[in-house]
Order: sequence, then C-alpha cells, then structure tokens
Amino acid sequence: MTDRILIGISGGIAAYKVCEIVSTLAKAGKQIRVILTESAAKFVAPLTFATLSRHAAYTDLDFWQPTHGRPLHIELGEWADLFLLAPVTANTLSKLAAGAADNLLTNTVLASQCPILLAPAMNTTMWQQNSVQRNWQRLQMDTRYFSIEPTSGILACDAVGAGRMAEPEVILGYVESLLWTKGKRDLVGKHVLVSAGGTREWLDPVRFIGNPATGKQGIALATAAAHRGANVTLIQAMPLNQSLNQQQLIAQIIPVSTSAEMHMEMLKIFPQADITIMAAAVGDVRPAICFDRKIPKAELPSSLVLENIPDILADLSQQKRPDRILVGFAAQTGSESEIIELAKEKLKRKNLDAIAANVVGSAETGFGSATNQATLIDRKGKQTTTPLCSKLELAHRLLDFLG
Repeated sequence: MTDRILIGISGGIAAYKVCEIVSTLAKAGKQIRVILTESAAKFVAPLTFATLSRHAAYTDLDFWQPTHGRPLHIELGEWADLFLLAPVTANTLSKLAAGAADNLLTNTVLASQCPILLAPAMNTTMWQQNSVQRNWQRLQMDTRYFSIEPTSGILACDAVGAGRMAEPEVILGYVESLLWTKGKRDLVGKHVLVSAGGTREWLDPVRFIGNPATGKQGIALATAAAHRGANVTLIQAMPLNQSLNQQQLIAQIIPVSTSAEMHMEMLKIFPQADITIMAAAVGDVRPAICFDRKIPKAELPSSLVLENIPDILADLSQQKRPDRILVGFAAQTGSESEIIELAKEKLKRKNLDAIAANVVGSAETGFGSATNQATLIDRKGKQTTTPLCSKLELAHRLLDFLG
C-alpha cells in the first residue's frame, strides 16, 4: 500500500524548504496531504503545495466550512501513516505541548494516532527561551513525537545561531526511516558502533593508496540506528563526503584517515558497544615507508614496497563478548554464488555474528551509488537477499535481520 504522509506547515520563512520535501515525496509515489496554518499561507500559497502534492492543500477556511461527510480533521488524522510538522514555530510548539487545538493543524494532531516528526525553526533567542525549551522537552517525553533539532547558521533575521530548520535531505531521511519502522524505537538504550568510508594509506603528504568508498552505506547504518533510538558512534574515514547536517542525530562522529587510526578508535570504543558494524572499506596493504615530505616525481621509486595492514575485524572478534553483536561487510566482484561463498568463509574465519555480502563494480550497488543490494547471512545459517533499495532502507533491513 502506498505510504500516506500528512504535512503540517506553520508560519515561518522556513516554509519554503517544505516545497522540496513535498515535491520529492510526491515524485517518489507517496500520497501527500498538506495543512497550512493561517500564517503559513502568507509565506507560501496553498496553490503551490496543491500543485506539488497533486492534491488540494487545506487551510483553516476548509476546517470551518460545513461538510457532507465526516469532520476534516478526523478524516485527515485517521488517513495518515506519518505526520510531519515543518517548520514548527514557537507558537505551534506551545500549542502541541499544552494539547491545545484551535486550528485545523492542531485539531488534526489530536485526532491522529500515527508517529509525528517535528522540525522546528525560529529565531535563536526565541529557541533558547526557557519557556520554549520546556515545551520542547515536554514533547520529547511523548513517545508519539520524533524530533530533529534546528541547526546553527545565519538565519533569515540575520541572527547567527541555533534555529535553522533541518535541511530537506535530513527530514526526508527521517521520514523514510519512520515509514519503515512505524515509529519503533527498538534500539533505545543500545550503543551502536559503525565504521564508514575508505581508508587512505599514505606514501607522502600528497600521495596515498586508497579505494573509492564514500562512506554512504556506513552513514546510512549510523543514521538508521539513531532513528531507532540508539546512541551511535560513527568512525568515519575521511573525507567526510556527507554534510554534517545529515549526521546531526549521531551522538559522536570520529574522523580518521588511515587504517591504523581507524583500528585504534575501533578498539577503544568496541568494548562499550552492543552492536558493531564494520562497513568501512579498510585497505589491505600500505607503503612500508611513509615519507614526511612530497617526493619529487623524478625520485619516485620504480617499485613500491608494501606491507600487510592488521585486520581490524579479526582483532575485534578476539575481544567480543557473547552478548555483543559483531557484523562485517564483504564487498566483492563475481557471480552471486561466488560472492555468497566468500562471505560465508569470511563470516566463519572472523567469528562474526552476521555479514552483508554485496556486489561492487556496478553502477547501482557500487561505491558512491545511491542504492545498494546485499545478501545477509548470520552465523546460524539464516540467509536473505534484499531487493535493490536505498542505502537507508538496506540499513534498516540489516538492523531488522539482526533483531
């Protein structure tokens, strides 16, 4: 069944960002309904959202009109699988915290039972007021509400600080997660450790041996775990190809460059992690000598002496407690059967609890792609192959597989 998303827009300049959200979701085939407060309609016309959503956008004028059917707020509240409120102004936030209902948007909130995602936006001084923070914290205690705190930057009022609504890509990612989990918070109280990206093994300050890994799948895994309530640590091999906004829900991000740096950080945090997922593409070899200055081209060696890199996963498995979960990735080329057999061998050899085997070298599933596909295998012999899907969906499928 097609996902049904209700979007409530309050009166703030950030309302213009919601146009991209509505357009993206509609193009993805989602059913969209939009509610605008009276002040929101002064920033972006209802006609704009009606056009982007392929359906009439609702305002208080619709709420107060007599109907021949059931009340509009009841119909909309029962219809929605997910309710996104963006931007949430200080005024709307106070109404939500108090359980007030004086317009179509707030009445529909009380008439709905689906998960609600909040993306506030306001002036920095307003956001920092004790009364606003009390309202915000009050909603955090309600299990129906999920939230993306505003980021810092230059605001439309020229203030610099917290108050910017999260970017559309961040909100869209959270929407995708909530549609998958239906609001499930099954990782609350868990510490999830994820590695991401490709390591660089330096010959000199400007040359290195590396791989094309971008870290997208690892970041998706960390994001999915955070959306499900986990305390997440991400060990991210440089460069950070994603904006910090995309990672704003992740508790701790540790940037590294080399395999040795990643090895050290993983070993340091691993004992505290309930689930560790090694999604990074760590190098296998490195130059035996690393020069501290750029080597002139004329002095470059005709052959390069290499040494093996210590195996991070193997070292982690030696320290693993029985009540903890250790997951690896096997990025391979070849036929499906060859890839699965290699993954099973790696699963056993490295004493893993589960492994994700995926094909690289394909435009749809390779390094840097927006989508991925994998065969998931656990140590008890359970095996499933995912469809081609977004990397965030694959992350949720893997977390479900581990559950």
